[in-house]
Amino acid sequence: MLTIDTVRLQMLVAHQVKKKFGGLVAVQDVDLTLHEGEILGLVGPNGAGKTTLLNIISGLYQPDNGTIHYKGENITGLSLNKLCKKGIAKTFQHPQSFPGMVAAEAVMVSAIFGNHHKVGMKDAREEAIGHLEFVSFPKDKIDAPLSQLNLMELKRVQLARALASRPKLLLMDELTTGLNPNESGEAIGLIKKIRDGGTTIMLIEHVMRVITGVSDRIVVLDHGEKIAEGTPLDVLNDQRVIDSYLGEKYSN
Repeated sequence: MLTIDTVRLQMLVAHQVKKKFGGLVAVQDVDLTLHEGEILGLVGPNGAGKTTLLNIISGLYQPDNGTIHYKGENITGLSLNKLCKKGIAKTFQHPQSFPGMVAAEAVMVSAIFGNHHKVGMKDAREEAIGHLEFVSFPKDKIDAPLSQLNLMELKRVQLARALASRPKLLLMDELTTGLNPNESGEAIGLIKKIRDGGTTIMLIEHVMRVITGVSDRIVVLDHGEKIAEGTPLDVLNDQRVIDSYLGEKYSN
C-alpha cells in the first residue's frame, strides 16, 4: 500500500504505471522508486519501454494507468512544462534543437523560461556559457549555429540546456551513444559531477561499462515489464537479465 509518508522518503515513486500505443503495451504495471541524490540506471533490450517510461515521468506522455509521485506530490498527468517548473528536466535520445539559434541562445532559453528563477538577458547568457563550459562544450563554438554542430556537440548543448533549468531530477536518455571509450569515461565523470552538485539522476544507457560505472542501482525492463532491480553486481549476475539482455558473456 502506497502511503504519503512512504512517498516523502523518496524523490520519485512510480506505482503500477502502464502505457499502451494501440494494441502494443509499451510499459506494463511498472513500480519504481528513486532516492534523492541517487543515480538510477535503466536498461533493457530495444523496445523494452525505457524511453516511454522516462517520457511518462517527464510529462511528455500521459500514463493509461498508475500514479507518479514527486517529492510527495502526485504529479500524474502534469504537462512537461509544469514538471520542468517543479524541477524535472529531460534530455532526449535524439537531440532536440532550435536550428536557427546559436548554442548559447539555445541554453539561454532554458535559463530564462525553464524555471521560476527570473534572469535578464545578460545574466542568462553568462549562465548559459557557464553550463556549456561545465559540459565541456567547445568554447570556440559557443556562438556557432546549431545547424553547424555535430551530434555530440548537440548532445552537450542539450545537456547544458537541461541543467540551465536548475533541475532537482534529471532524466537522461542515452547521453553516451556514439562515444569512444575515452569519451565514455569523461561522460561517467560528468554524470557523477552533476549528481554531486545536488541533482538526482535517472538514465538510460546501452553501454554497460557506463551504466555499471555510474549507477547506484539498476532497473531492468523487458517487453515493458520490470524483470530485475538491484546493485550493478546483482543485475549483472541475474540469470533472467543475462538471458533477455546481456548474453552469456556476462555469466559467471
